[in-house]
Amino acid sequence: MKTSLLNLALVWYSLSVHTAFAHTEKFPTALTIREHSDRFEEKEESHNTHEAHDPEDLEVFNPTDEWQTLKPNQAVPPGSHVRLNMQTGLREAKRGEEEGLKYWTDGQRAQQLKEALKKYKGDNPSKKEAGQADTSTSSQFRSVDELKRDMEALEFLMETDAEIMHKLLSKFNSTSNTVDQRVTALLDLEYLVHQVDNAKNLVSMGGLKLVTDALNNTDVRIQESAAFVLGSAVSSNPTVQIEALEGGALQKLLTLLATPHPVSVKKKALFALACLLRHFPFAQSHFVELGGMQVLGDLFKEQGVDCLRVRIITMLYDMIIEKELVFKTDIEAVPNSTQQQYAKYSLHPMLVEQGWCNLVPELLNSTDHDQREKAVRTLLAMRPHCQTQYQQNPSLTNSLISLQKEYQTLALTEETQGEKDGYFNEILSLLDSLVVKIH
Repeated sequence: MKTSLLNLALVWYSLSVHTAFAHTEKFPTALTIREHSDRFEEKEESHNTHEAHDPEDLEVFNPTDEWQTLKPNQAVPPGSHVRLNMQTGLREAKRGEEEGLKYWTDGQRAQQLKEALKKYKGDNPSKKEAGQADTSTSSQFRSVDELKRDMEALEFLMETDAEIMHKLLSKFNSTSNTVDQRVTALLDLEYLVHQVDNAKNLVSMGGLKLVTDALNNTDVRIQESAAFVLGSAVSSNPTVQIEALEGGALQKLLTLLATPHPVSVKKKALFALACLLRHFPFAQSHFVELGGMQVLGDLFKEQGVDCLRVRIITMLYDMIIEKELVFKTDIEAVPNSTQQQYAKYSLHPMLVEQGWCNLVPELLNSTDHDQREKAVRTLLAMRPHCQTQYQQNPSLTNSLISLQKEYQTLALTEETQGEKDGYFNEILSLLDSLVVKIH
């Protein structure tokens, strides 16, 4: 009993001392709260806790180095010190040490943010004053133009692809810019024109003409980049293919391939040419008329262009197979006009006349599996018209027999690893088919 009374006395004494210190002016007891940098001070709960304050009613507190009493619902900037005065029961705040407060002490900027907040709220002041509630759909959503104006005021306006393309074209077309700057503009443009709509916008802006004309530029870097943009723009885009053909792109690309230029330029020119001709029989017909097959043959014979040879035979293979599929497909699936366009030209006689039956087998000597595969596929596609040349070429027969043995071993290794239909087995099947058809 004595111990309990003693403990009770000690508790009572402790409370008395704490209360005495709390009511002296020398030691004003207060609860100090340090604000986090990314949040405002939470509002004090009112008697009607279910009523939320409208954001536009918040007043931004402007802190100083002295403690100031906060008004009800007043927002405190990040980094401020906040405390609860135990004597008055009111909240007080002052400036924190962080430099981030400098942003909030600018009264003009704070006012701008408050006004922007009001705009995004989308309330009609006249209705608010009249106490009318706007429940229409238009009051809940703002138009695009209004949002753009508000975003522009806050320096958050986003540019559309069309606007970016317009700036890139202006940058490329400006003679005051360096070659590096103009090349960078073209490469950025190439990234955008992969999209069908952007490529069409390139035409409407006059950008396709600028790019096509740049194929004749004296700087090889601009020629290479322009060919890259052209190929990406016309790829799987019939509308742009037609515009490019009418703008003279085909002639300019053939000129690049037929005249002395770095391999890098011709590589991009072949890319653009392949994209322009793909599924475009009208362009393929013009290609043949302009001597395109002869240009490719001369390029194939050049020294040090192994990477170009694969692209060339791939283009030939695609053109041969594409035409064959059109005539093998049901007439209801392929319009008669399309077949008529493909019928206007023939590749097979030119393949024989210009020596392609003996040129393509040269790629079989490559050690690259991809080059071998594409060579065998092209040889199979040309076989109906190159049968005699194949049979009269002993080096072709020897190469095919040697490759058969090599890929039989590789295919067997694949099968032991659980790949019955692997890549090497596929090449072996192509070789077997070609050997059987030749003999």
